[in-house]
Formats: sequence, C-alpha cells, structure tokens
Amino acid sequence: MEHEQIVKAIQHIYPDGADFTIRDKEIVWLDKIQTEPTQNQIEAGWISYQAKVVEDEAIAEAKKASAQAKLAALGLTTDDLKALGL
Repeated sequence: MEHEQIVKAIQHIYPDGADFTIRDKEIVWLDKIQTEPTQNQIEAGWISYQAKVVEDEAIAEAKKASAQAKLAALGLTTDDLKALGL
C-alpha cells in the first residue's frame, strides 16, 4: 500500500484520531491508548474507506440533483441564484 492509502485507512479505522507516523513505509505506532491495527485491518480499512468515498459522492450527487429539481419546480436555475447573490 502507498503511504497515503495507509494514512487514510488508519484515519478511517480511528476516526477520532490515532498517534502514529510512517517512516520508510513502516508504521511507527505512538498511540498509548489504541492498539496498532494489523495489516489485514489496515487493508480492510482502506477498502471500507474507498466504499465510503463512493457512497459520499453518490449522496452529494443525489442532493445536488434534488436541489436542482426543486429549483426547476420554482422556475429557477443555479444561474438565477447566483444573480441574486445566493
């Protein structure tokens, strides 16, 4: 796994934060409270992180489509809102 993938996986596993660093592709676990995740947990965390990104993008796209439909129902466009300073 790449450095960035490992960091995002660990941040996904520990969303409230964990104290660690990476040196030469090796995790140096500094957290005194939480246990260091295993390689399998990190790989699973990366897969879960990727799924969450896809889900978040789908939700954002659905919200955008819903907002545009509501504007269209009111006879407005996003350009109309920009013109109004909204």
